Order: sequence, then C-alpha cells, then structure tokens
Amino acid sequence: MMYYCPECKKKFREYRRRCPVCGGRCNRSDNRTILLIVGVGVLFLLLLGLILVLFNSGDPGNGTSGSSSLPASSSSQSSTQSTASAPSSSVPGSSAPTTSVPPSSAVPPSSSAAPPASSGTTTGIGLYTWDELNAMDKTYSTGGFGAGRGQNHARPSTPVAEQKKYSQYDAYFIGEDTKTVYLTFDCGYEYYATDANGQKYPVTGKILDVLKEKNVKGVFFITMDYAESEPALVQRMIDEGHVVGNHTNNHPVMPAQTIEKMEYEVMSLHEYVLEHFGYKMFLFRPPTGAYSVQSLAVLQNLGYKTVLWSFQHYDYDTNDQPSNTTAYNTITNNAHNGAIYLLHAISEANAAVLGDVIDYLNTEGYTIQLFS
Repeated sequence: MMYYCPECKKKFREYRRRCPVCGGRCNRSDNRTILLIVGVGVLFLLLLGLILVLFNSGDPGNGTSGSSSLPASSSSQSSTQSTASAPSSSVPGSSAPTTSVPPSSAVPPSSSAAPPASSGTTTGIGLYTWDELNAMDKTYSTGGFGAGRGQNHARPSTPVAEQKKYSQYDAYFIGEDTKTVYLTFDCGYEYYATDANGQKYPVTGKILDVLKEKNVKGVFFITMDYAESEPALVQRMIDEGHVVGNHTNNHPVMPAQTIEKMEYEVMSLHEYVLEHFGYKMFLFRPPTGAYSVQSLAVLQNLGYKTVLWSFQHYDYDTNDQPSNTTAYNTITNNAHNGAIYLLHAISEANAAVLGDVIDYLNTEGYTIQLFS
C-alpha cells in the first residue's frame, strides 16, 4: 500500500497521516482492489480451463482424464486466494518507551512495534539521498558529553568543540558566547510526587507553574508514551508558549538503528502530535545523548534540529534525588554564556529550586530565552 500527498505529489511506502514535507494530509493508494480484480480474473480462467478438461475427458481418443487436472487447479486456486488476501502495509502503532541509560530521560520498559523494513528509500526534505545517508559515518559513543564543565562560569570546552564539528548538520550543543541561557526539560514519562498533605501531583505541572510565574519559556522533549498518557500537560505546554520537542517513540539509542528505524522513531511521534494537538514539532533530542554523523543527518533530512546540551546533572533518578541545596548550587555554579541546560522534568529537586535558579540567572545578567 502506498501513501501520497496530493499537495506536493510526494509518495511514501510507510504509513503517513500527514506529509512531512508540506504538512498536507496524505491519501492512501490501496492496491488491494487491483489484487482482487486480478484474482477474480485468474479464478475465471481456471474455471474455464476446468470445464474444457472435463468436457474433453469424455472423448475416448483423449488420453487425459478429468481428475488429473484437479490437483493443479486446486493448487493454483489456493495460491491465488493467498495472493488476494495478503495484508497491506501495517500501520505503525505507538508503544511505551524502553528503558535507557542516563543522562537522558529514564523511561519504563515495553515492547516496540516493528519498524518498517529496509527499502533503500528515505523520507525527508531532500537534503540527502538514502545512499548518501547510508554511506555516512555511523560511529558513536553513548552517554553524551555532559560531564565536561567549565570553571568559574567558563564555557565548557567539549560542547564548544562539538558545536564547531557538527553545526553543518543543524546540531546544537551550546549557544552563542553571550549572556544567554536556554532551559530544556526531558519528559520520558511523568512522575507523580506526594505533597505535605499526602496529595499526588505531577512534577512537570509544578515546573510549568514556576515558568508561568516567572514568565520564562522552555523546551519540553516528550516521548510517545508521554504524549499518550499526559495529553493535558502536553496541551498546557503548547498553550503557554513553550516548545514541545521530539524525544522519539520508544527511546532507543538512535545511531544504533537503521535509517528506516530512525525515521520511524521520529515521524511516528511527529504525526501523532500533529494529529492530536495540531502542533508541528521541529526540535529533537536524542535519547542517552548518543549521536553519529549519520543520525544527525537523518534528523536534518527530516527537517529537525538536534538539540544536545552543555549542562546536565544527576537529577534523573526519582529514588535518589539530590538535595535542594545541592541541585541549586550545581545548576547555578555552572551557569555560562550560551548554556543549554538539560533538566529532567521528573526531578522534585529541579522543580523545588527552579524559581530560585531563574532569579539567580536574572540577577547575574543572564537572559533566559526560548530555544527555537
């Protein structure tokens, strides 16, 4: 089954609700009708042949018996029926994200829908062909680069070096060398904490409350599990002017995947958010911070910017949270020009100190901007 966009005439082998090029709604070109017509035609010819064989079997001079043709006819009919009933392309389903290692969002394990098979084709905006992507360097290391920090608020060297190396692929590790910082939050799943009155509350909701109070905008990178289980929070992010970013469907290590699997991980969530929230995502954060030249180029080819970070800290284990004092000191002591902060939205410590962190940054002359 093929899908095509009537607006820009692009065709896709994989399931597409909307065209990733122009955003138009894709139509389905269903080939089952053609298979049905062919099947009916073949059955008609087989039936006609069977009638002729049975008619001729009454002739004493004919050495072919009427029964000798039955096994072949039955076999052909079975084959035809199998062809006519073959399933069309399956629609990718969403599933909860799989467990991954820090420093990106920790997510609960689950099984994943099978990705499209390799076809030598690629979806995207046409920057690279499939062959060009396939030939690119796939080398990567897990764990990101967040451990490198500058001293006395200096810009950390590793993100600066990576920015120069990979900027051609629309990858961002650190901002410009000005007193500007960016707040980003990874949302692999929602964590419900308990307040002093014993009431459960979503930690991300508390973070949104602080950002609204301080009139600050941030980027929230969500997974499919988060989009499906927390639609009210996702809608609130959109309504309050934050950017909702793509953190994949199943939270895999992206550069370890095939080109087709990488595209599926991004575009299945992209299409879901576009259909259910009317929102078109354009920023991407790779799970575990792992990337390669190929994975960065695949995302660029899908029209995405990849956003890494120049600061992260130990905040992603809900059972081992830093104290509020430790979280505040770690975040503020590492402020630097162009900082892209990675904070996990499941952290009670982050939520508790965020307001004070924003006040500190403003006092020190930093401007908190929305990364876009």
